[in-house]
Amino acid sequence: MAKKNEDSEEINNKNSIKTEVVYDLKDLPGVGDTTVKKLKEAGIVSIRTLAIYPITKLMDEAGIGEKTAQKIIKAAQDIENMGFKSADIIWEKRKQLNRLTTNSSTLDEILAGGIEPGSVTEFYGEYRTGKTQIAHQLCVNVQLPYEEGGLEGNALYIDTEATFRPERIIQMAEAKDLDYNKTLQNIVVGRAYNSDHQVLLIQEASKIIKEKNVKLVVVDSIIGHFRSEYIGRGTLANRQQLLNGHIHDLLRLTEIFDELAVMFTNQVSSKPDVFYGNPTVATGGHIIAHGATIRIYLRKGKGEQRVAKMIDAPHLPEAEAVFTITEEGIKD
Repeated sequence: MAKKNEDSEEINNKNSIKTEVVYDLKDLPGVGDTTVKKLKEAGIVSIRTLAIYPITKLMDEAGIGEKTAQKIIKAAQDIENMGFKSADIIWEKRKQLNRLTTNSSTLDEILAGGIEPGSVTEFYGEYRTGKTQIAHQLCVNVQLPYEEGGLEGNALYIDTEATFRPERIIQMAEAKDLDYNKTLQNIVVGRAYNSDHQVLLIQEASKIIKEKNVKLVVVDSIIGHFRSEYIGRGTLANRQQLLNGHIHDLLRLTEIFDELAVMFTNQVSSKPDVFYGNPTVATGGHIIAHGATIRIYLRKGKGEQRVAKMIDAPHLPEAEAVFTITEEGIKD
């Protein structure tokens, strides 16, 4: 009798387990093969991607009418349950975040454990302050197991200044006893030749992120092409508008894909009218300042030492960290 009761209890437990339903774009009302093709050509590969897409952007990029765009976006938002949530649910999710180590314990400390997935982190500073070095190191570290500070994923590197070097990746991988051939295979590099091409690469990134298990997107640097192509005060408004859309494309990626970290580097300029304090400011103005979730300013220290200063983060205080750039990579 006891055995029968145990069997019944086991059957009831199995019946009580709810299987999670996974929806596809074709499951949306009024969406057929033609519309799905248009959506995928625009880089919209999932219900979640569609749910956070602006209506006007969807109309322009996918060639869909306003009423259809409104209808399918609303349906996608309903499926994704994109309404209000209580703060404790958000807190529970944030407590489970796995952070990506920078390889420096002091730098990780001011970042509350490392680069945060779901956020856009900016590193800005003069030349030779370590921006590209950190970008290379993160591409190696993201492939590490969780217990070693990695995210067990791959990297997507948008190279706008022809500064990506496989040789540097090999040095950093060997320092961690990794197979450098495999490490290189897990980094997808896109060379951006102008600002339009740079924007396009990010807009098409969704397909690669999904296929290649990408957990880190790097843009090095975000401003280079925009700065060289839009010259003079008369072009500033257009430049800032395009830059704003570009940064929001990056932010959108962190919302679409779980455990995706985005990091970009930025250049600086000097303000000639500053006589006291630091005349060095990040380029891109308020657009980039508001777009980045976390901002780190890098400057040179003694020898190979570099100083990182936390400039802005919604949950972290201002702080400084000293790290070193060695042949093996970023170190304390």
